[in-house]
Amino acid sequence: MEPESGLHSPSNPSQLSWVNLSRNLILAYQSFGVVYGDLSTSPLYVFTGTFTDKLQNHQNEEAIFGLFSLIFWTLTLLPLIKYVFILLSADDNGEGGTFALYSLLCRHSKFSLLHNQQAADEELSSYKYGPSSHGAGSSALKRFLEKHKRLRTVLLVVVLFSASMLIGDGVLTPAISGELVLLACIILVGLFALQHFGTHRVAIVFAPIVIIWLVSIFSIGLYNIIYWNPKIVRALSPHYIIRFFSETGSDGWISLGGVLLSVTGTEAMFADLGHFTSLSIRLAFAFVVYPCLVVQYMGQAAFLSKNLNSVENSFYDSIPKPVFWPVFIIATLAAIVGSQAVITATFSIVKQCHALGCFPRVKVVHTSKHMYGQIYIPEINWILMVLTLAITLGFQDTTLIGNAYGLACVTIMFITTFLISLVIYFVWQKHIVLAAFFLLFFWCIEGVYFSAALMKVPRGGWVPLVLSVIFMLVMYIWHYGTRRKYNYDLHNKVSLKWLLGLGPSLGIVRVPGIGLIYSELATGVPAIFSHFVTNLPAFHQVLVFVCVKSVPVPYVSPDERFLIGRVCPRPYRMYRCIVRYGYKDIQRDDGDFENKLIQSIAEFIQMEAVEPQSSSSESASLDGRMAVMSVRSAQSSMSLVISEEDIISIEDSVQSSSKSLTLQSLRSAYDDYSQQQIRRRQVRFQLPQNPSMDISVREELVDLIQAKEAGVAYIVGHSYVKARRTSSFMKKIAIDICYSFLRKNCRGPAVALNIPHISLIEVGMIYYV
Repeated sequence: MEPESGLHSPSNPSQLSWVNLSRNLILAYQSFGVVYGDLSTSPLYVFTGTFTDKLQNHQNEEAIFGLFSLIFWTLTLLPLIKYVFILLSADDNGEGGTFALYSLLCRHSKFSLLHNQQAADEELSSYKYGPSSHGAGSSALKRFLEKHKRLRTVLLVVVLFSASMLIGDGVLTPAISGELVLLACIILVGLFALQHFGTHRVAIVFAPIVIIWLVSIFSIGLYNIIYWNPKIVRALSPHYIIRFFSETGSDGWISLGGVLLSVTGTEAMFADLGHFTSLSIRLAFAFVVYPCLVVQYMGQAAFLSKNLNSVENSFYDSIPKPVFWPVFIIATLAAIVGSQAVITATFSIVKQCHALGCFPRVKVVHTSKHMYGQIYIPEINWILMVLTLAITLGFQDTTLIGNAYGLACVTIMFITTFLISLVIYFVWQKHIVLAAFFLLFFWCIEGVYFSAALMKVPRGGWVPLVLSVIFMLVMYIWHYGTRRKYNYDLHNKVSLKWLLGLGPSLGIVRVPGIGLIYSELATGVPAIFSHFVTNLPAFHQVLVFVCVKSVPVPYVSPDERFLIGRVCPRPYRMYRCIVRYGYKDIQRDDGDFENKLIQSIAEFIQMEAVEPQSSSSESASLDGRMAVMSVRSAQSSMSLVISEEDIISIEDSVQSSSKSLTLQSLRSAYDDYSQQQIRRRQVRFQLPQNPSMDISVREELVDLIQAKEAGVAYIVGHSYVKARRTSSFMKKIAIDICYSFLRKNCRGPAVALNIPHISLIEVGMIYYV
């Protein structure tokens, strides 16, 4: 990841530790403006949202003390102990969120439903993260889950539901940020318009606001404790919780939906992990956010214990009059910033869903050269804005929105607890008793809050459920349709015997150039190739079957990106290239893909001749031999150099049969959109002066470079997916209507793969699945 993100680590260990510390401190500062805006603004409405309904009959000092004790222990057990101390340790190579947990589980157990996965993927350096999959991984529970596909499907649905809840949370959070409807709508439009600047720039603007806000609420809380009721410190004891429920009974249980608002935004600490680091988030919460919130809630409770009539506007009434207006202004700004946490988390979740085949193709913009997980997704940003405005205008009541918000948050926490317990057992390989204790302990706490939040479903709580079901259906239908399409390709592959029977010419004219045939198949020749051969009178001199796929890891090192193999014997000039990306990787449009691909194939040809047994063998067939090829020419026995000058000059010195062949003017053009003109990149391919090189290898390398000089064509199938006539009614609705609608309205494969339009060839084909 480091070479692609532009980071360069110092060689001195002491200097390295200082750089890491300073980097984490900077990220901790930035996290205030992104991660903690939502959590830190909860004091604005927690006490007000709790004393509703019948709990208003229990407005006394004893109830206030008990309520603060509930808030304190909720903050301590859930955000501090569960998330900061435990959950942030379950990152997947620095990536967080429910899909990161799912990815960890899929790598240590065969839970994945991703298609085109190979044994070679398990050799990736980032795949081997954490303990090996032996020991506890061979348990009966693991074998039971791996054996039953329905249970693995249920696990995927649970993960999708959690991701959908987080997206729904991203809709509700901005909607709760304002009291005046018209002003809130104007502010929301401005907030979403800022997102394209990226997390880094937004954090620079928002972080000072949140820090000033935290200092303000800490100071006000400390003042209220000293001035109004210092005895509130006693309420830190959980004994006051017991006294609270003994007095309030079922009314106190229903009020837990309001207490839950004190931890809304907690899930962003884990979901936004890819934008920061676990250490930076821990530092910010443990040393700043947590103490400030505890002191503020304690001070507010101290004020209410002596001013019981101020419950309806507890926070603003507790502000000392000399500083009221400055605090009011910063509170308004902080409430706006509070929406940033979940919006940023939504971008990360959608990116992970898309990479793992569970979300339609969208445009992902990488907004930082230094922090790899900071991204922006335009389509999701504007969809969130429209839905947020609809919620704000439709409800016009922050209490109802708060009910919906609380249910969404506790549902995400509930599912996350279940997933992390599986990680404790399958990934960390701890004893099953420890995993069960963790699950039961936090489920008991969150279950009480969840049951109280369910009571608010008729009064706004139904909103996140409806939104989540809609998003989950979109995800599942896309995943279902994609798998059906892949299975069609898998069962209708072109027979290798038929291909070999055509001969090296394939029975048609082989014209100069390279044809890159895109397919989702990692092995075999797709059916669409026979469609090409039978309908086109000519084909390219060199054919490369390209499979761009995602693997269940956060990122793939550039040295492990390309997996190269041969489809047919050498005279056919047909190769396979599998390009692997992690769910955290960004497919960059840097115009260098062709050069890296050709270089990898050339290195494979050379390596195959020198070390014919070095490539891993998946099967005995020609199409089964694949090898990971590094694009670092300096480490390769094949000398291929990529330079950065503006004029292309490619010299290929080949000595064969006492002849010297020099090829010049192999050019690679790309559009420079800022200058609106064609520029050139210099790429120099040079064969080594090796007299012992086999003549057939030299000829194959010469053919490859000549084909590159002639040009590269990208061949992509324009597929139409339809359900079979014998399919069930529900399947026809899912494929013919829902999946078809999603495919028509998402970005096309050529756009998602950054294929230059001028070199694109699309051929239509109907898939009956």
